[in-house]
Amino acid sequence: MAQSLNKLTARGVTALRKPGRYSDGGNLYLVVEASGAKRWVFLYRAKDRQREMGLGGVNSVTLARARELAKAARAQLQDGVDPIAAKAVVVTDKPTFGNVADDFVNDMAPEFRNAKHLAQWKMTLTKYAKPIREKAVDEVMTADIVDLLKPLWSEKPETASRLRGRIERVLDAAKAKGHRSGENPALWRGHLDKLLPKRQKLTRGHHAAMPYADVPAFIQQLRDRPALSARTLEFTILTAARSGETYFATWKEFDLKAAVWTVPKERMKAQREHRVPLAPQAVQILRDLTVLGTDPDAFVFPGQKKGRPLSGLAMEMTLRRMKVDVTVHGFRSSFRDWCGETTEFPREVAEAALAHVVGDQTERAYRRGDALEKRRKLMVAWADYCEPPQRIAAVAAAGATEEPNIFS
Repeated sequence: MAQSLNKLTARGVTALRKPGRYSDGGNLYLVVEASGAKRWVFLYRAKDRQREMGLGGVNSVTLARARELAKAARAQLQDGVDPIAAKAVVVTDKPTFGNVADDFVNDMAPEFRNAKHLAQWKMTLTKYAKPIREKAVDEVMTADIVDLLKPLWSEKPETASRLRGRIERVLDAAKAKGHRSGENPALWRGHLDKLLPKRQKLTRGHHAAMPYADVPAFIQQLRDRPALSARTLEFTILTAARSGETYFATWKEFDLKAAVWTVPKERMKAQREHRVPLAPQAVQILRDLTVLGTDPDAFVFPGQKKGRPLSGLAMEMTLRRMKVDVTVHGFRSSFRDWCGETTEFPREVAEAALAHVVGDQTERAYRRGDALEKRRKLMVAWADYCEPPQRIAAVAAAGATEEPNIFS
């Protein structure tokens, strides 16, 4: 009896939502995953066991094309050829996702900010993308991407987001080289955003921030600690800097007379030189540290090993010893929240203080200056806000006109 063929319709394929396997006849099935992803499979028996050959996802393989592939597979079976074995022989020269990912990272190496950034890309596409590295790049489907992301999406949202974006770029490169076609299965807008919760609804685990109202009291606790790491952390808070910008700061970057810190573009996330206006409290920290040496190339916050900066975990360890459940980076959020909720400083000034790129290319072209003096007023106001109430009262009682040495 002849097999019944062509049971499905293109409209029906689009409308199907319930997870399951739907027959089109002739061993061709549409599989609808619990995630909503859909793919074509060809089911048959070989050597007394059932085998499943993937034919691709519905985003890249139409119903008509799936029927053509199934017809070819049936012809192979009639000739005594195992379709999967034959396919393996044909696709041996097709690049795997891992091949394309490694080539992409090597080709894009000049684009990365530094060696650390390059290493992060390699690690992400090796460790977290391991389940798909050996898969032919044209066979990576939406279900594969969802399976990779789901375990990370709630626990490590930043990592998951970066992984998704990097896979998307690799698959775009594969398409540009002719290794695959159709929609990118790692695309977020209009695709994965229908299958995964939006990130703003998730916890940003490693950027926990201290409420800005608690910062002044915390600064007082820092000043009660004699360690260099405490001074480093206070300076980082007062300047709203990133950890790496502080750790690798050298004396030649500072003009204490002008109260300006110029961070070279090589150490900036946006790869643009950033001038930081220093409040008197930040300048005082630097003046007190001159006793450690002021060679132009010397690190301002030196480590125990000569010629090396303070350990990259020094500030985080200070927070742990103080049993404060926040991160160093989170103080940038504290600063930004304080700006937006308690001051009248324009958003552009606050964003510039954080070295964020604001506006589109045209808008930035017209805003040629870096608003240094406007930012100076902001950073002085922030430092004054952070000043512990006890210190303010002590200075007022003594009738001092200048802030005393923070180590006194």
